[in-house]
Amino acid sequence: MNAIRKAVFPAAGLGTRFLPATKAQPKEMLPLVDKPIIQYVVEEAVESGLDQIIIVTGRGKRAIEDHFDISFELEHVLAQKGDEETLRAVRRISDLATIYYIRQKEPLGLGHAVAVTRELVGDEPFAVLLSDDLIVHDVPCLRQMIEVYERYQCSVVAVERIPRERISGYGVIAGRPIEERIYRLDDVVEKPAPEEAPSDLAIVGRYILTPEIFDALAKVKPGKGGEIQLTDALRRLLKHQVIYAYEFQGIRYDAGTTLGFLKAAVEFALRRPDIGEEFRTYLRSLNLG
Repeated sequence: MNAIRKAVFPAAGLGTRFLPATKAQPKEMLPLVDKPIIQYVVEEAVESGLDQIIIVTGRGKRAIEDHFDISFELEHVLAQKGDEETLRAVRRISDLATIYYIRQKEPLGLGHAVAVTRELVGDEPFAVLLSDDLIVHDVPCLRQMIEVYERYQCSVVAVERIPRERISGYGVIAGRPIEERIYRLDDVVEKPAPEEAPSDLAIVGRYILTPEIFDALAKVKPGKGGEIQLTDALRRLLKHQVIYAYEFQGIRYDAGTTLGFLKAAVEFALRRPDIGEEFRTYLRSLNLG
């Protein structure tokens, strides 16, 4: 049985980078090929052995709840048409896992989004996944991290090497390698200037956290814009517990940016066995000058 059962998905952000597309729909529901972004990451959690999904929503996010719910009318129409393949695909979405929803009344940062799940998570380790980060590998990124957690029984954050000119957009670790791809943290710095970054290893959207993170979050003072940063809570936790960073195997797409989203859409389509070859032929036929 998995040591980790619950996954938290912060999904209350306003999605301002994708306006006007996100004016009336959650950014998490933007489709990559024919599935919304958040479904890919929920599937990663399920494939990693987690069976309880906690989604932190906000105003205007009902589409997420509707997507993972049963749609009786749609299923009835598909059954009447005899479209069994599509019917199975639709039913599979609502059967993925047990899903709970909790509201974050204001978008006050990632740390605050995690903090509001305290009662639902309880006194057990849990995962946090950001749907902006899509990670592709034969072994899901979260499954890789669970293996590290099971070995060390400590919080684990996913890290990736980021070019120095872009490092200021991330939380960055200072740490010591203890085995291949695994680092013991000495510190973590939120959005440092390139010349001040302690390394080129940046935290990306996968975390496994011990329940003590909630006490650390409760003591974090709000920063810019009144936001509570998860990075600040990790620094507090680091004073009392060991935290490890894991340099995951796989390709990450930053679907939280327009360019990253477009790259992901193209490459996910190319991997599809039903449309990949035809799409590849089409791309090659374009005269892009």
